[in-house]
Amino acid sequence: MKFFRYRRPSLKTLLGITKAKKRLKKELGITDALKPFRAWTNAKRRFKRKIGYESEAGRLIRNGLPRPGGCLVVMAAMALGLATMATALAAMGRP
Repeated sequence: MKFFRYRRPSLKTLLGITKAKKRLKKELGITDALKPFRAWTNAKRRFKRKIGYESEAGRLIRNGLPRPGGCLVVMAAMALGLATMATALAAMGRP
């Protein structure tokens, strides 16, 4: 299992600022006061999880098959570079 799923942790997370802010909000009761406003977002997340929206199959359906376009650009550039080097070396060898 990866320690962080998608991104590197921010500087605030590493310094503990985020944790302190969350603790303060919880102690002041702000978290409980705003709980009803999060109900729709939480329900939507539960529904997506239930149907497998973020699973490998779900990503494949949303994004389509992987496209090798980026890899083809690198391969074409390498082939062009090799061809250029070969012609330069061949030209050097002739008197």
